[in-house]
Amino acid sequence: MKSESKSLALITGASSGIGRQIAERLAIVGYGIVVDHFRDPDGAQRTLELVRAAGSDGWAFDADVGSSEELDALFAKIAGSGMRLEVLVNNAAVQTFAPLMELSEQDWDRTIRTNLKGTFLCTQRAAKLMQSTGGAIVNIGSGANRIPFPSLGDYAASKGGIEMLTKVAAIELGKFKIRVNCVAPGAIENERTQRESPDYGTTWGGITPLGRVGTESDVAETVAYLVSPASSFVTGQTLYVDGGLWTQGVWPYDV
Repeated sequence: MKSESKSLALITGASSGIGRQIAERLAIVGYGIVVDHFRDPDGAQRTLELVRAAGSDGWAFDADVGSSEELDALFAKIAGSGMRLEVLVNNAAVQTFAPLMELSEQDWDRTIRTNLKGTFLCTQRAAKLMQSTGGAIVNIGSGANRIPFPSLGDYAASKGGIEMLTKVAAIELGKFKIRVNCVAPGAIENERTQRESPDYGTTWGGITPLGRVGTESDVAETVAYLVSPASSFVTGQTLYVDGGLWTQGVWPYDV
């Protein structure tokens, strides 16, 4: 490792987007980074380049978070690395845009398998490595934890489940000094959301109380806080990084 840290942070879905930004941010504060990706070696390599430019190092591993077998191989490598797994960020996720009556069973299964089952499997394995030394787990939720998203029934169900899994894990793992929290982003502008909607920033920024959309950095900074000593007495919580978007209700008048 380029850094002298003996602590590792595993970020799932870290070959692009928010996961990549989290990896870079945690590298800056000294963690060795394990970049989990799903069949995206080029993206994972780009993330590692950013990690190394930040003064740390790590490795990439191609593992489907919904597969026990592939995760067993990943966590075996971490266990045999001689370094301590201190942080897990469950970021890997997929979503399907489809009305409830048209949503296929295949898409439902894929979303629940990746988002919810993947969070469970990674949390379980990470906790076994952390139980003698403590650690921090951060699950990436969504505004769908709180607000129903039309045509995203599978995604909303998975993210709502992640929030409750966060609370259960925080209670059960507290005795091992393992903290578990959830970060729920609001409207975040990045390459994916810009592709989906060219006027994404204007549309969502216009209804967000702080008057702008969020950035990947907003999310990464919050994750960095939740794994730091500054949050040493914080566990079982969901922190919305949304500029107030999901706090406001429908109100027909100007305020």
